[in-house]
Amino acid sequence: MCRSGVKLLRKEPSLKCLCSLSMPACLPASEAAAQYNPEPPPPRSHFSTIEANESEEVRQFRRLFTQLAGDDMEVSATELMNILNKVVTRHPDLKTDGFGIDTCRSMVAVMDSDTTGKLGFEEFKYLWNNIKKWQCIYKQYDADRSGTIGSGELPGAFEAAGFQLNEQLYSMIVRRYSDENGNMDFDNFISCLVRLDAMFRAFKSLDRDGSGQIRVTLKEWLQLTMYS
Repeated sequence: MCRSGVKLLRKEPSLKCLCSLSMPACLPASEAAAQYNPEPPPPRSHFSTIEANESEEVRQFRRLFTQLAGDDMEVSATELMNILNKVVTRHPDLKTDGFGIDTCRSMVAVMDSDTTGKLGFEEFKYLWNNIKKWQCIYKQYDADRSGTIGSGELPGAFEAAGFQLNEQLYSMIVRRYSDENGNMDFDNFISCLVRLDAMFRAFKSLDRDGSGQIRVTLKEWLQLTMYS
């Protein structure tokens, strides 16, 4: 809907394109973990600015983004929810209850580096590439092909994604994101990793001397925890 009140129609994005773009081959667990480096998404630039050295894949992703994002050239939580749920319906091997609006609001919030409430192109591309990488890990560590990640499979899956956590954190994650039997479905797995990635990036940005320790004010703490 534009400001004049006229509803603008846009072509529905190709689901086939969505599923094929930015889908890296599944890496061995040790290699995937070694490659993990929680850098922030690239800074947002004007959407009309296209670098001369962009690959054809990135150009295709840009064209797709224009269809997903609508008139404001940003992806809202509702738009993210719709596209994620369309994609997971094509993967019956992934057990999921679907991505809810609260989950997608949280995902947008932790990825929204400039606090606009929506995802720009670089933010969305960063999130999308991570989701595809984590989808590979999810399938690799679903050893019994149940469509879920059991509590015994979870540490290996998280380590493959690059997160070294202690037993206390694993127990907390299972209580928060798994069902009563300790099984985690796909949407909860992705939600958890998106939050972990964001927390690692936030900590790294505050740990300026690389000491592994940070000091935060109450205001900084609230900003980190409330908008997520």
